[in-house]
Amino acid sequence: MSQEPGEIWEQFAIGLADMARDLLAQDSVQGTLDRIVEHAAVLIKGCDEAGILTVRQREVSALSATSDVVRTADKIQQDLQEGPCFDAVTDRTQVYAIEDMRRPHERWSRFAPELRKLGMGSMMGFLLFTEDDELGALNLYSHTPYTFDETAQRAGWILASHAAVAFSAARTHQQLGHALETRHEIGEAMGILMERHGLTEETAFKVLKKASQDHNVKLREIARQICKTGEKPA
Repeated sequence: MSQEPGEIWEQFAIGLADMARDLLAQDSVQGTLDRIVEHAAVLIKGCDEAGILTVRQREVSALSATSDVVRTADKIQQDLQEGPCFDAVTDRTQVYAIEDMRRPHERWSRFAPELRKLGMGSMMGFLLFTEDDELGALNLYSHTPYTFDETAQRAGWILASHAAVAFSAARTHQQLGHALETRHEIGEAMGILMERHGLTEETAFKVLKKASQDHNVKLREIARQICKTGEKPA
């Protein structure tokens, strides 16, 4: 028995709310990414596999995937320098789609046949972005051609928008945690230099900064070494 459009959207809204709570509960960026692709495979009708990638200077990095098949697809996009998700990031376009991998495709003439060999029939690529961040692309795959209709595309775009916000928030939280940790380690290292070597606070910081510059090592690593050895850096 087929569902009415209203019932489909109601179920999607409930699932999206559950996803938002689940993503908020994750304690790492990777955990957030992994849960995004798992939810996408469940919430988007016809979606069999999902993944997230980034493209920086035309280099593809797979951040999360529901299977090795998706990772292989990401590698194909890297090798061929083409594909919906690759273009979604490089062209800053919100959504690209391949309805049928079996048919000749002018834009992705090499990519589509390779995906067909992997057993994929259709796919969509959504730009993951927020107002201040451009993060990557969400890939949705189906083994069946013509799976993703207009409703699936709308649902995918909505899910990608929510996912981008969660991804950005998780990354900001992680960066803040690293910053606080770094500040603590630098403060501890300065305290050691001041206590054991009779330096002022200003001089202790200058010693850390100079060692970082001279050795081309991050300030945090210099501080960590001092905390471990108690010795003034050379």
